[in-house]
Parts: sequence; C-alpha cells; structure tokens
Amino acid sequence: MLRLLQAVALIGLLVLGQDAAAQKLRLAFDNWPPFTDDALVNGGLATDIVSTALARAGYASGYEQVPWARALLGIGEGRYDVLVNAWYNDERTQIGQFSGEYLINRIRFLKRKDAPIEYNSLEQLHTYPIAVVRGYAYSAPFDADTAMQKVPVHNFAMGVRMLAADRVKLTLEDEYVAKYYLARESAKVRNSVEFLPKPLSENSLHILVSLKNPQHEQIVAGFDRAIAAMKADGTYEKLLRRHGM
Repeated sequence: MLRLLQAVALIGLLVLGQDAAAQKLRLAFDNWPPFTDDALVNGGLATDIVSTALARAGYASGYEQVPWARALLGIGEGRYDVLVNAWYNDERTQIGQFSGEYLINRIRFLKRKDAPIEYNSLEQLHTYPIAVVRGYAYSAPFDADTAMQKVPVHNFAMGVRMLAADRVKLTLEDEYVAKYYLARESAKVRNSVEFLPKPLSENSLHILVSLKNPQHEQIVAGFDRAIAAMKADGTYEKLLRRHGM
C-alpha cells in the first residue's frame, strides 16, 4: 500500500510539473524603447510590468523580440501567447483578447521648428505628408482618415530623420518614446524638430492574449487582478522608478 501511495504521489507531482511547464507563456514584443527592448533591464518598462504581473498571477514567461508584423502574426497563429505592447483596435480582437490598460501613451505630432504648422483638428493636417510606422494604431480617427498623406516607415527613428531632412512635414509617436530616440539622434536632427502642443490622443496600453491559447480568458483575468494589486501595494510605482519614469 505504501509503495502504491508513493507511486500515486509521484505521478501527481509529474502531472503538476507538466501543467506548470505548459503554463509558461511565450511573450512577444517589437523594439519600442523605453517600453520594450531586450537590451534594456528586464526587457524594458512594459515587459517588466507585464512579466511581473503574470508571475503574480501564476504564469511563468519568456519573451522574444521580433518585428511588429511578425509578433501580430504569431499571436494570430498561436506561436506566441501574449503580445506585450498592444494598443486597442477592433481588428486585433479577431486574433486576441485584450487586458485592461496597464500604461498610458500620449501620442504627439512633431514638426520642423521652422515649419508654421498648427494643429487643432485633423483636417488642418490633410495637406502635409506624415511619416507613420507600418502596422501601428495611433487613434481611431487618425487611422481611419483616408485624406491623410501617410508615408509608411519602419520605425520612429526613420520618420524623425525624414522630418529633419524635410522629406515629410510631420511624424508622431508616444512622447516618452520620441524623447528617448531624440536623445540618441545627432544634434542636427534633435535641434531641428519640436512637438506640437496638442496631443493626438492618449492611448491605453494592453497585453493581447492569443485566442489560440485555450486559457486566454483566465490569463487576462489574472493579469488584470495582478496589475490592480501591484498598484495597491506599491510594486507598480517601484517598476516605474526602476525604468526612470
């Protein structure tokens, strides 16, 4: 009987171990410092917040940095479980479930300092070529505005260099991301551009959990509870300070 009990216990431990291993989530993000970047501490601010919250919800995780389009495709196909840094749009609900917000991104336009451009409505910007990052959702009105002269680029750094060279008239990005990149640009680029005062939008940042993962609802619910607990106990603020925010 003792041997039988020991065997049952061993089988139980093996099953639990397999379940735990099965719960290791595959996180994906693109290069978007200071929020996501595998060269930064714990993958950047957003990755650190997300992995910490998932760990508190009982999920181990590992992350991979890939181009944005590949990350989205991987979520749709189930090769990744969690997209770390997703802004909400309806189309993405076809491939994944969004969490509640865990950060806010303030999107602002940049122009050349010598350009007399004013922005109070999107209609005022219809005559200007605007560098936009492929695949990004900035705001529903902006994304849907077919009168905008959108010039696709690979990343913000490319867009702001085109702006400084007067190849486009505007570009746009999260304020903190833009400042991060501008600090690493040449003085010629950095000193030739400025923010327009009015933000385009304030976008909430979410994780997007693949619908191919059968536990996507539980993962999102656990993540949301963990974020609320982290804000209540001070963990969230500590992570912000760790990343200089």
